[in-house]
Amino acid sequence: MKFSKDTFYKFLVIFIFIAIWEIVSRLGIVNPLFIPPFTSVILTLKDMFISGNLIVSIAISVERALVGFVISIIVGISLGFLLGGWFSKLDLMAEPVIEIFSQVNPFILFHVLILFSGIGEIPKIAIIAWTCTWPIMFNTIYGIRHIDSLIAKAARGFGLGRWKFFYKVVMPSILPSVFVGIRISGGYSFFMLVAAEMMGASSGLGWLILNNQENYAIKNIFAIAIIIAFLGLLMDTIIKFIQNKFVIHRNEEMFNGVNLNM
Repeated sequence: MKFSKDTFYKFLVIFIFIAIWEIVSRLGIVNPLFIPPFTSVILTLKDMFISGNLIVSIAISVERALVGFVISIIVGISLGFLLGGWFSKLDLMAEPVIEIFSQVNPFILFHVLILFSGIGEIPKIAIIAWTCTWPIMFNTIYGIRHIDSLIAKAARGFGLGRWKFFYKVVMPSILPSVFVGIRISGGYSFFMLVAAEMMGASSGLGWLILNNQENYAIKNIFAIAIIIAFLGLLMDTIIKFIQNKFVIHRNEEMFNGVNLNM
């Protein structure tokens, strides 16, 4: 019942927002040339889908975002394990370098990548992976450093070795923290994608926005913005679904003693 109420309120807020958007534009409270009515934007979106150009741009952008995002998951989790205290000497040596690199402005780095590899797919995917790696890595480190001491002591009591302890206790314990980083990075992937496509691309949703901006096609810009917001929401929903299924399953196994006895 609680889930139904929460869902109802979420949809109610969205409906109110859309209604206000439509009314203020139709009544001329805001200039319709700058903020067109929501219904007009939806009709424009339908026409763009029918033309086929939008579908191609969506496919190109989603591919870039997913490739960069997957790379960031692999790199971020791997670095998080290495720097989370599991290898104390490596953590001590690498921490200052990691702190410096994490503060590098991704937009500046993007132009540096273009100088070395040209305007192609590599700079776009690389900048997405770079930006998305840090939340995953830092949340993985946080999860490792804040494992429940009681669970760790119980696992040690079973006589688990270093690697068994890592796989059967550390992994399930840090999953909630890791998924927080993954969800944050999922949003970053589309944010950086659009920025990268605006600065150096001839295809994709970011390039399409820039192209319509130059032609002053305001309705098209709003339509594409809705698509980008929907894609970001869809990615977050999928990650959240996987998190709920996977984290709960692994934690149940751990607390029931299945992993510790194997």
